[in-house]
Parts: sequence; C-alpha cells; structure tokens
Amino acid sequence: MSEQTRAQARRVVVVGAGMAGVQTAVALREQGFTGTVTLIGAEPHQPYDRPPLSKAVLLGKAEDSAFDVDFEALGIDLHLGREVTGVRVGDHELDTEAGPVPYDVLVLATGAEPVTLPGAEGVPGVHLLRTLDDAERLRPVLARQHDIVVVGAGWIGAEFATAAREAGCAVTVVEAADRPLAGALPAEVAAPMAGWYADSGAVLRTHARVERVEPGAVVLDDGSRVPADAVVVGIGARPATRWLTGSGIRLGAHGEVVADDHLRTSAPDVYAVGDCASFPSGRYGERLMVHHWDNALQGPRTVAANIVDETPAVYDPVPYFWSEQFGRFVQYAGHHTSADATVRRGDPAGPAWSVCWLREGRLVALLAVGRPRDMAQGRRLIEAGTVLDPVLLGDPARPLKAAMA
Repeated sequence: MSEQTRAQARRVVVVGAGMAGVQTAVALREQGFTGTVTLIGAEPHQPYDRPPLSKAVLLGKAEDSAFDVDFEALGIDLHLGREVTGVRVGDHELDTEAGPVPYDVLVLATGAEPVTLPGAEGVPGVHLLRTLDDAERLRPVLARQHDIVVVGAGWIGAEFATAAREAGCAVTVVEAADRPLAGALPAEVAAPMAGWYADSGAVLRTHARVERVEPGAVVLDDGSRVPADAVVVGIGARPATRWLTGSGIRLGAHGEVVADDHLRTSAPDVYAVGDCASFPSGRYGERLMVHHWDNALQGPRTVAANIVDETPAVYDPVPYFWSEQFGRFVQYAGHHTSADATVRRGDPAGPAWSVCWLREGRLVALLAVGRPRDMAQGRRLIEAGTVLDPVLLGDPARPLKAAMA
C-alpha cells in the first residue's frame, strides 16, 4: 500500500457537531479525503448554525437553523445525542457513553459553553442562550412580552435585548462594568454604544453587579431590586473542554486546547479548531482565542488540508465578527490590542461610523457600524499589511482604500 493510499484509508473522528465540526467533515470530503469520517455531536438535533438562535429562531421567524448538508451523500457517519467522556491518546481511542471509538486522526471541535451566574442555577425563569433548546425555551417568554432582565451587555446580551424589544418586552440590561462590550472594545470606542439601549427603549444599568436572583426579581449589590419575569444570562463563554482533563492534551489558562499554527495539539494525530482552541498568530505576535463564527468556518479548511496534504498549512487569519443590534449592523475585523494609533471615520453619534486601529502605519483592526464598504476594503488592507495615510483615513467621505500611502 502506497503512503498516499494509506493516508486516505485513515479514520478521522470529529468531536463536536457545531459549525467547526461540520465544516471540518465537509472540508475533508471537498479536499478529496476518501477515508472514514465520523462526526459526533452531544445534542440530539440535526447539526445547526448558532447565530440565528438570537434572531430568527428566537423570534419565531424560523423553526431551526439546520445546516444544508447531506451527510449521507458525503459519506459522513453522523452520531447525534452522544456524549464524549474522554480520550486515551496513547490508544488512539475516544471514550463515549456508547462505548469506545477508535481513530487515526482526531479533531476537537467542541466549541464553548456559556458561563453561568453563580447562585442562579435552578432558579425558575433563569435562561442561557447557546443551544436550540435554549432558544425554544425562550421563544414563548418573548411571545408573552414578559419583563426581562439581561445580565451582561456583551455581544450576546445586546443581540438578545434587541430581539426582546422587537417582541415588545420590557428589557433591563445590567452590566458590572462601566460600559457595554467592556471586554471587547476600548472605553472610548464602546461608550457611544450605551445610547443605543435607550434609543431602543431598553434600560441599561452599568456598575451593576448581581447579588442574587430570586423568583420574580434580580437583586443588585446596591440592594436595589429589578422586577424580572425572566432572566437571561450572557456573561461570556468558556471552552467546552472539561472532558479533556487528565487526557495529556495541553490546555491553556482559559481551559482552551493549546494548538500550534497548524492547529495541531500537544498529542499526536489530534487537531483542535473553533471556539475550543487557541492558536499563535504570526500576524499579531500573540496567541489568540477567537469565539466567533468566522473562525469556526475558516479553521476547518486548514485542519482538513493538514490531514489530507503532506505540506503543512498555517492558520493565521484576520479574525472577523459581525452583530446585529438595535437596528445597527456592527462588524469587527482584526485584533487591536497592539495598535499604536486610532483613527475615527464619521461621527459615533450618527448611524454610520468606523474606527481604525493602526500599528506602525498599517491597519491591524477595524470596527464598522453601518459602513460595510469600509469593512470589505479594510479586511483586504489588514491582510495585505498596507501602509495608510492617517489623515486621508480619517475622512469618511473617501473610500478607505484611498488612504493607501
């Protein structure tokens, strides 16, 4: 048997049937892999996309968001509703509740799980929004136009508050930090977004820490009580990797699988992709952990290429994210923490504006609110590492690409 024939006869097992897992399985077939591909998911539902959960599915405009993938036609062996409990890397075996599953190559794509609010577990009316079942439990809450308290003014909190206001609910968002998106954007950039809540009819309370949740109310640390028929918690997510504890696969400080620039883990023949992994970025000079849809779409192509091809492919993307909130289309690309200059395009009090981050004259990150043309051009400029003229860049009437020095 030739080396290439032997490689194509391998068994690839993918753990996690979300975007990253599904795309890995599909990419293997698209790139010519002819061996066995097994996809294992913990949920019983047909694999589905998550972004519509906080929008169309939540508002009853769609029943689900199942991927349009014919797994049978692609020869992908799909196992749903199966919990994975561990992996023995020395034996090349995965442990599941239905018994061991041998692999030649293993891909970890288990995603992330929401952080729960301490003390709120089991309290009636407290919800998370991560799965299809979560969205289905919340849909009648919105339909009944309940008073809702959202804990956390991050991306998911803002998107849920948007949907709840559209459904006619009274919404109060409580945020421990001094502004929305405190963990994602600098204060001077995120500050104008606070006004979006009031514009939509939602109440935003910052510097507001939750002391406890009671039936019918959220009690804050200043003693005030916020009436709540339902509470939705959106205070972040962590990699779903606790089942890997003790496996010998290296985990990082946040519990993520530590992958290299080819998305290989510390264990032989094991890859990690999507929300559950971090990877070193040559572009930004630091390790990134990207909990966004585009990362779960792009990373699988690199994993598949590295399984199929003999020449290793490097994963070094320009991270990208989008969000629809309070009637605005918000997009972000890149990574701004190493920037040495910030340039604004347009008035942040208006409906359309952008913020550009530069390092040594080169665009490294871009936030665009209602300016999709800026984003389309900006992503290409970030990828190319083009030097820009900051004066020209700051003129919102000029196309962003016109600032090339």
